[in-house]
Amino acid sequence: MIRVAVVVFAILAVLPLLGLPDYFMHLGIATMLIALSCTGWALMGRFGLVSFGHGAFIGIAAYTMALLWNDVGLSPWIGLPAGVSLAVAAAALLAYPCFRLRVVGHYFALVTLAAGEIVRILIVALRDYTGGSLGMTPRLAPDHAVAAMQFGKQGFWWIALIAWGIGIFAWWRIDRSMSARALSAIGEDEDAAAAIGIRVTREKMAITLLSAGLAALGGALGAQYRLYLNPETLAGIGVSLQIVFGALAGGMYSMLGPTVGAAFTTALEEVLRVAFGTAFIGAAPLIYGILLVLFIQFLPRGIVGWFDRRR
Repeated sequence: MIRVAVVVFAILAVLPLLGLPDYFMHLGIATMLIALSCTGWALMGRFGLVSFGHGAFIGIAAYTMALLWNDVGLSPWIGLPAGVSLAVAAAALLAYPCFRLRVVGHYFALVTLAAGEIVRILIVALRDYTGGSLGMTPRLAPDHAVAAMQFGKQGFWWIALIAWGIGIFAWWRIDRSMSARALSAIGEDEDAAAAIGIRVTREKMAITLLSAGLAALGGALGAQYRLYLNPETLAGIGVSLQIVFGALAGGMYSMLGPTVGAAFTTALEEVLRVAFGTAFIGAAPLIYGILLVLFIQFLPRGIVGWFDRRR
């Protein structure tokens, strides 16, 4: 699978040089950044650690980067790692007590769901700084576009591609490590895994922090690319559900499954936008929820898993 990923990376690297239309460039950038967040979620989801709170980590990273730029004048090149680090720290504060107290399964999912909503509500409450539900726009700096990370579509294509490559590389490294086997054992039976010497809390913490960091990186870059931040699209259940749906639809047990799911999600989003516009505001979450149930019921290993089984 890693060879296929390398070929896909090479093809994507060449596409901007072929004069791809701006609309398809936009879809490609959005897909790669969503794919990164979906890949991050799948890293822990495939081992039984189901989170509905990754929107919290995305919101923390994106708003930290934007506020540091708008209020302090700190370049997004510095604000981005600072925001991702803060998101990882938040994930640690959330996950460590859960893992120590053996909060697992549905209970862990509910805790993460609550965390995502808390971050969304906090962003809305701090409207004097974040713009609240109206959102905020990073300060434009056309004379310092490189320092402000405000490129055109071609420039951001390369950034999105490199970020997506980091996510794929992280998946490949985890797959080749002993941690993957340890986490598989933990997913089967934590007590048995601990009995044979596996450090359960440490392994679960490591994969959770990596997952949160990758999701936060993808979400923060997406906010910087669009130059607009809104709590409804960067925190809470909405973005978390989109990430979960993308990972499950594509196949969270395959390296490229989340990427395929992200492409499917982006295409579905465009179809819904054209079909409903502003006539049915809740159409996307409703359809995501219905499709999520259908995929779990009929395609539990996602699109890639279905093709593998057919082959």
